[in-house]
Amino acid sequence: MIVLSNDDGFNAEGLRVLRREMMKVAEVVIVAPETEQSAMGHAITLTQPLKVREVVENGELIGYAVNGTPADCVKIATTVLLDQPPEMVVSGINLGGNLGTCAIYSGTVSAATEATIMEIPAIAVSLNTFENPDFSFAGEFTRKLAPLVLEKGLPQGVALNVNVPAVPRSEIKGVTVTRQGRSRVVETFDKRVDPRNNTYYWMAGEMRFDEADEDTDCRRVSNNYVSVTPIHFDLTSHRTIAKLKDWDISL
Repeated sequence: MIVLSNDDGFNAEGLRVLRREMMKVAEVVIVAPETEQSAMGHAITLTQPLKVREVVENGELIGYAVNGTPADCVKIATTVLLDQPPEMVVSGINLGGNLGTCAIYSGTVSAATEATIMEIPAIAVSLNTFENPDFSFAGEFTRKLAPLVLEKGLPQGVALNVNVPAVPRSEIKGVTVTRQGRSRVVETFDKRVDPRNNTYYWMAGEMRFDEADEDTDCRRVSNNYVSVTPIHFDLTSHRTIAKLKDWDISL
């Protein structure tokens, strides 16, 4: 059994394309947020109960819609909803790339990361566009990649973050293993006033990528390569440990 999740919500087109493709190679069940949970990162719900709704289409149970975050969905799927842990979690297909540092904010990536914390192989897949998306190639690529992950295995705690260029398949130059690049959102806040004269702010912003390094996901996707980046939840800067040990840190 493979669990499918995302952060765009249960009815998102990318998730449905992913289900159609993955059903060709495995038994699948969707456990995804009831509504969009984009940019929720690795948030989990502690202050309110989680509600789970069975979703039946054409007389078939296709999955569960959860009023929580993507990480919530993976947790409840593996501990409550399924009789045994899934073989894999595949999260996506996200509307919009999850490239560089922006992967930290992504609920789609966090669903995959949560699976690795629970020692379940996982893939997060994103299509690098927000306009007129065609998820077909990304779905086909994921269908081919998932069995390979199950066959070869991944190191403990490692998930694959896959980003697919939003170009016709004839323009895809290939697949490349990358490292996470650097990116950031340059925020702007639109100040507004509601009908009761209360001031509020609507955040917007522009994504900026540091594409100087050819080996990064940002650069490769911009050059029409599918990027496959191994990611890990260990945030330790291992090369800094020795330096800190030389500091005079004491009580």
